[in-house]
Amino acid sequence: MRLTLIHPCIGRRVGDRSYVRTWQMEPLPAATLAGLTPRKNVEIRFYDDRLEDIPYDEATDLVALSVETYTARRAYQIASEYRARGVPVVMGGFHPSLCPDEVAEHAEAVVVGEAEETWPRLLDDFRHGKLEKFYRGEGRPSLEGVRPDRSIFRGKRYLKVGLVEAGRGCHFKCDFCAVQTVFSASQTRRPVDAILTELQEVKHTSKLIFFVDDNITSNPAKTKEFLRALIPLKLRWVSQASINTAHDDEMLDLMVRSGCQGVLIGFESLNPGNLAAMNKGFNLARGGFEAALANLRRCKIRVYGTFVFGYDGDTPESFAPTVDFAIEHGFYIAAFNHLTPFPGTPLYGRLKDEGRLLYDAWWLDTSYRYNRIPFRPRGIEAEDLRAGCIEARRRFYSWPSILRRGFDPVNRANGFMWRNFYLINAMHRGDVSLRDHYPLGDESWNGRFIPAH
Repeated sequence: MRLTLIHPCIGRRVGDRSYVRTWQMEPLPAATLAGLTPRKNVEIRFYDDRLEDIPYDEATDLVALSVETYTARRAYQIASEYRARGVPVVMGGFHPSLCPDEVAEHAEAVVVGEAEETWPRLLDDFRHGKLEKFYRGEGRPSLEGVRPDRSIFRGKRYLKVGLVEAGRGCHFKCDFCAVQTVFSASQTRRPVDAILTELQEVKHTSKLIFFVDDNITSNPAKTKEFLRALIPLKLRWVSQASINTAHDDEMLDLMVRSGCQGVLIGFESLNPGNLAAMNKGFNLARGGFEAALANLRRCKIRVYGTFVFGYDGDTPESFAPTVDFAIEHGFYIAAFNHLTPFPGTPLYGRLKDEGRLLYDAWWLDTSYRYNRIPFRPRGIEAEDLRAGCIEARRRFYSWPSILRRGFDPVNRANGFMWRNFYLINAMHRGDVSLRDHYPLGDESWNGRFIPAH
């Protein structure tokens, strides 16, 4: 059996074969799927649509794509190319879990939810000529058998960051978050020994580990157990965490001792009303942002802060104070994004009920581009929201801001992180204009969507 795994890109402009560099990390879902594939009599090929041309005419029996909402249109283009050649296509990932019926129009089989239990059964069904349309997992599967096969990445040019999954999901119920929708506000974790074994292999080729967990501290007791086991490995690592972590002294101590260099934290908004609307009022607990940041600074943990604009309390005046806040607190990097209603989320349902969505499905509409606002805001015009987010990024990644933040005592506390600070910030600076109006799907594709049977 010949199996082809494909990681679709977000899109591509006509005549442009380059890709935004900060999007080019190893696609861990593909390696995870390869690791779940029984290797007896199975030949696996992997192609990354961001880096290389897909050889559609290469002989294969089955094609599998992991699809996110932003990559859905491109995934459907790829599927149509294979369908025109008589090759069946399977799709799984977040978007198929959020929109299974839509995806079923473009795939012979759809994996809804996590693949740990359903993927082997799907392959066996395919071998016996009885592929089903939907494969739905029952509840949350154990992650004990997760063993990513990174051999599929050989010869491909990715950022020198090792991606490792320790846990999956998050206990919080943020209004805009597709993660809590798919995983029902729960988290599962891999056995510590399995993660440590994987890290021993990855650390030889990666000077920085990125734990891709949606919220690595979602289960504090389990996280602390894991961090204690991590200390002897002497790693440098970063991950995503909720802000309540900054008020747990034991957690902070273990993070530092285990090699934590920084955390991505969703600050989201400086407006308490907005935080309440997005179900993130907990961000302001125990002294709020100032107290949390003081604790992180004391431990020399760098911050990647993310902010979202477009909730009803936002106005054109919301951007400048937010950027000031991020610069004054010396954030290592930061993101300033417009609110995006992902299908299946409480946010999407509310905006749809209020008649405020501007597209039936923005991720498929040919007029939609990256940075375009897919809904009607209340306190600010859509174009002002788009322009405000872009200007916030330009200001934060201006050279005066980069130089000021570069000399922040926390950002230069570690030589490795300080050297890479300038490279990473310069990369983000360049991406501000490159990402603007980026298309979803390949604009040069002249085919038509061929429906799946």
